[in-house]
Amino acid sequence: MMQQEELVIVRRAYAKQILAVIGLQDARLEFGFASVPRERFLGPGPWQTFRGPGLYTPTPSMDPVYLYTDALIGIVPERGINNGQPSLHAALLAAAMIGEGDHVVHIGAGTGYYTAIMATLAGATGTVTAIECDPDLATRARENLTSYPTIQVIPGNGSEALFPAANVIYVNAGVTHPAAVWLDGLAEGGRLILPLTTDASVRAAEGGMIDYARMARRGAVFLVERRGANFHARWICAAAYILAEGVRDSLAEQALAKAFESGDPKGVTRLYRTDDVPQDRCWLHGSGWCLAYE
Repeated sequence: MMQQEELVIVRRAYAKQILAVIGLQDARLEFGFASVPRERFLGPGPWQTFRGPGLYTPTPSMDPVYLYTDALIGIVPERGINNGQPSLHAALLAAAMIGEGDHVVHIGAGTGYYTAIMATLAGATGTVTAIECDPDLATRARENLTSYPTIQVIPGNGSEALFPAANVIYVNAGVTHPAAVWLDGLAEGGRLILPLTTDASVRAAEGGMIDYARMARRGAVFLVERRGANFHARWICAAAYILAEGVRDSLAEQALAKAFESGDPKGVTRLYRTDDVPQDRCWLHGSGWCLAYE
């Protein structure tokens, strides 16, 4: 087992490597990844390392050094629930631009690891509302985050929970549409990290391997920013997520799958909360909303 002094060095190297994967230099984000002990949020080792849908291998021992790689670690592996890939979250946290004093709402907080990093970014004057629908995970998150006084953990459905106006809403599960409470809950200039995924986004390719080209046609993360009554939007990256509970609709999922098959999400620039936008301007047309090219 590594001594704590050695783990401090390992975490610093891990943080630098994670940001290098996405080609980013960000001292605040690097500090966030370096300062939060991942092992605190993953239960006792050995830990299950994700190798593909339904495939896990245990770490060789309980030494936490094995957690400081760009790997997903199972928190409920029998249900396919993981502590997400660090480099993906680093890219999304960079896009969210969490600032000192911000109020951040983390939808799908899991056991709280990335919640803690968000709290570090928001600083002593900021606050984080962590919402987790799974009661057991919510309990674990609350226990794991007791040393973070700026974080409140709420068990419940993230599409229904009420919260004060948010500077950042960070959704951490695959949804088929933005919940109205998220768009309503953004403060002026607020940012929403929105993963839209089809039902097929988490299915394994042949042999259980991840097919990244196919994943790009099944799921994507968007940044939505509120500017007055308008919502600007842009594609961030392709991604696969565990499917959210309570924020998925069969008709919306069918429309999303069709959008991935027929159009390019990278051209999206706006989110409209209306049915009046012409179909030829929409990448994805939902009930009462759309993601449009202009």
